[in-house]
Amino acid sequence: MRKRNHEGAPRPRLLVLVDESNIGSSVRTAGRGLDWLKLRDFLAGPDTGRELIEMVVYAGLPPTIPIWQEERDKKNKFMQWLRSNGFMVVTKDGSPAEEGRYKANVDVMMAIDALELSVEMRPDVVILVTGDADFAYLVMKLRRRGIRVEVASVAQNLGNALKSTANDVIDLAALFRTFELKNTHETGDVTNVQDSSPPVTQRPQQPASGRQTHRRRRPRFRPPS
Repeated sequence: MRKRNHEGAPRPRLLVLVDESNIGSSVRTAGRGLDWLKLRDFLAGPDTGRELIEMVVYAGLPPTIPIWQEERDKKNKFMQWLRSNGFMVVTKDGSPAEEGRYKANVDVMMAIDALELSVEMRPDVVILVTGDADFAYLVMKLRRRGIRVEVASVAQNLGNALKSTANDVIDLAALFRTFELKNTHETGDVTNVQDSSPPVTQRPQQPASGRQTHRRRRPRFRPPS
C-alpha cells in the first residue's frame, strides 16, 4: 500500500541512482569526505515528502590483481558498509589503466538498470546523482515513460546536455559544505567516505500516516529558459 501525505494524497515514489565515482570526484574536489547518510536524507528523507523505494549505488572496484588487492579490500569493505546501511550496491571489476590507475565505467549498467527498474518498481520520480552528460539520453527515455527526472550534482561538474534534459537540477554544493574536511591522502579511486558516519544505521523512517510534513526547499540551479 502506498504511503500518503498529510492531505491524504499518495506520496511520490522515489528511486535514486548514484554514480559513485562521479559524485566522489566532486566531493574530493571540494576537499570533503562524502557523508552518504546525509546525502540520502537530503535527497529522500522524511522532509522531502517522498517515499524512497531504493537508493542504488554503482561503483567500480580495483582490478583483481595482486598490486590492487589492498585497495580492493578497502573498497569492498566500504561497499559492505553501504549495504549494511540500507543502500543497494552494484559493482563492476575495473581494469588497469595508465599511471597506476584503473578504470571501471558503470554508466551502461546504471542506464540499463534505470530503464528496467522504472518498469519493475514504477517510481514517480528518479534522481540521478551524477553530472555525466552521457546520461542525457537516459533522462529523455525515462521522461517519455512519464517519470519525473531530477539530476543531483554541482554546477562545475554538470554537463550541459544533462542539465537541459532534466526536469530539475538539485545543487549539492551547499550540502557538500556540511561534510567534514578531508586531511588524509587517498590513492586511486578509493575514498574512505564514511569516516564521520556511525558503523551501522537503519533506513530513514518515513513519517506515519496523518503526520504533517513540510517539504524541504533545496538549492537548485535550473536550465536557462
